[in-house]
Amino acid sequence: MTHQTAKTSEDEFFDPAREWRRIFAEWWGTFLLVLVAAGGDVASTRGSGELTAIAPGLLVLAAIYFMGAVSGAHLNPAVTFAFALRRNFPWRRVPGYILAQIVGAVAAATFLKGLFGTVGDIGATTPHHSLTSVQALLIETVLTAGLANTILGTASGARNIGTNAGIAVGSYIALSGIWASSFTGASMNPARSLGPDLLRGDLSTTWIYIAGPLMGAILGVTFEWILKGPPTKSGAKAAQGEDKH
Repeated sequence: MTHQTAKTSEDEFFDPAREWRRIFAEWWGTFLLVLVAAGGDVASTRGSGELTAIAPGLLVLAAIYFMGAVSGAHLNPAVTFAFALRRNFPWRRVPGYILAQIVGAVAAATFLKGLFGTVGDIGATTPHHSLTSVQALLIETVLTAGLANTILGTASGARNIGTNAGIAVGSYIALSGIWASSFTGASMNPARSLGPDLLRGDLSTTWIYIAGPLMGAILGVTFEWILKGPPTKSGAKAAQGEDKH
């Protein structure tokens, strides 16, 4: 019975009729992620942001539990891109997911600006003044490569679900924030950075937070291939709900 339930859940994940539900989940999950990540930076300007570095990791951990089985809890264009590169996620669904994530991020930034104005640049991620653009780009690339490895190594097909993924992914994001938030903001997420940048009207460093995570996703998928080889046919079928054995 448990085996059949798992198959049914995976079939639903790839059922085109349920795409609206998955798109909504990605919008809502990304909204909450940016609200917590950017909102934490806003809070830090008011002397109440001691735990902002780990807050995004805790939110992603929670999101994996409450929506991982619905949309996969990608919440990040770089993650969706990595799943597609790994051939665990259909390319035809990538644009819808990424659009939902960006709209969710912009909605969260709009909400924060409506509440607090432009305090703390609406939680924008920018390189520390002592870093060059290349240094910031390399940090975001390497951090995202590690994130992609963590996700690909613990996910079920193209879905972040279960205890292993929740704890591993949430912990990685929190640890990255502790180490790198003072350097680049430890974004690892183009949507998370783009939302506040659009609302504050400054896109001068946005390219770092788009190019870095996308290059990191490519690097992470490459490392996954080195560690585990190419995805097997049976694994790809299982990821798309086609393996009936």
